[in-house]
Amino acid sequence: MDQGLAAILLDVDPEVRVAAAVAGLLGLLLGSFLNVCALRWSEERSVITPRSSCPGCGNPIAWHDNIPVLSWLLLRGRCRNCGSRISVQYPLVELATGAIWAGMVLTWGVEVEALRGALFLTILLGIAVADARFYIIPDQFSVGGAVLGFLLAFASPEITWIESLVGAAAGLILLWFVAWAGEKAFRKEAMGGGDIKMMAMVGAFLGAWGMLLTLFMGALLGAVIFGPISWKTGKLVPFGIFLALGAAFTWIWGDALVGWYMDWAFPTV
Repeated sequence: MDQGLAAILLDVDPEVRVAAAVAGLLGLLLGSFLNVCALRWSEERSVITPRSSCPGCGNPIAWHDNIPVLSWLLLRGRCRNCGSRISVQYPLVELATGAIWAGMVLTWGVEVEALRGALFLTILLGIAVADARFYIIPDQFSVGGAVLGFLLAFASPEITWIESLVGAAAGLILLWFVAWAGEKAFRKEAMGGGDIKMMAMVGAFLGAWGMLLTLFMGALLGAVIFGPISWKTGKLVPFGIFLALGAAFTWIWGDALVGWYMDWAFPTV
């Protein structure tokens, strides 16, 4: 273990470390469900029924073969029945979700902000997975997430319900205008409806300024990372991935970035 990380963990209250471990285990379970949601919601299928099954042979997956991360490792990434490969996406999403939930508790303690951050980053992860695989952002993530972000604002010390509502409205209106202007300029769809609704969700969690920073960071990352590929191959840009990265960046480092910019742009004399 890195000595810096070890020092941080040792400096954390023991009760918080225990809570973070429990949150991490919960996150692993939620990550397993998040894989199901990203896949089935993108295809407009129920996440309740039928049971998870192997895409190769169609056999239902037994509970002991569905333990997050561990089952994939024990089975060496293959179906027990037919030997078909099981995508590495599944354990990676489970691990990422577990890390998100543990990290939020280590950062905030057992507080509302830890729950708000964990849910927000989990939703962003689901959006990124769905958009990467299907070029779709399911409404359950965007619209459902916007409602959740607004409701959590009533218990948050970091954002008021008014700021959440204004942020959601600003995200919806701004992205709708960008999509409309892009379609008029290029005479084709410039942005999907999923991106528009996603930014309403981001605004509900981060407020209007956080939404604007997310949009800036998402556009910057999309242009730098995927822009050259899209220009060369003509492939569509799964913009939701970069908006999700921008929103995660804003949640974690947004205040520090804004503070740095203000100090640089308006230095005190």
